[in-house]
Amino acid sequence: MQCCVYFTLGLLVFIANKLSGDNYALDHLFEYHEIHIYDLGGRLVICAFVLNAFVASLALWCIVRRAKLCLDFSCTFHLLHLIICWWYNRSFPANASWWLLNVITATIMCIGGEFLCLQSEMKEIPVGYAALNQKSDV
Repeated sequence: MQCCVYFTLGLLVFIANKLSGDNYALDHLFEYHEIHIYDLGGRLVICAFVLNAFVASLALWCIVRRAKLCLDFSCTFHLLHLIICWWYNRSFPANASWWLLNVITATIMCIGGEFLCLQSEMKEIPVGYAALNQKSDV
């Protein structure tokens, strides 16, 4: 799950950097000072993180397939991201925009994944007269 989410995030940030004319670096993924709205590059990086949350919701649906586990996987990803950012920067992230972005993306990832998984779980439950007849015939 971590690999899928970081792969798509890296791809989206790479595209954002090409659109803004910035050089691609790991700083855009892990440097919390890169999360800002002051220039086009920072705004595109923020958009990449938000778009990646929607892609991560799809990954939760494809890989996890259980609505109860979406919160666990979403929080685990963001906790590991916090630890990696802390190690990469050698300081605890103190930027309010970094925290706000991660809360928003964790929420999108969790709720989106739960919604998609619940849609699949509801399809698997047979409801109706035809389903009752099939069970009684057996």
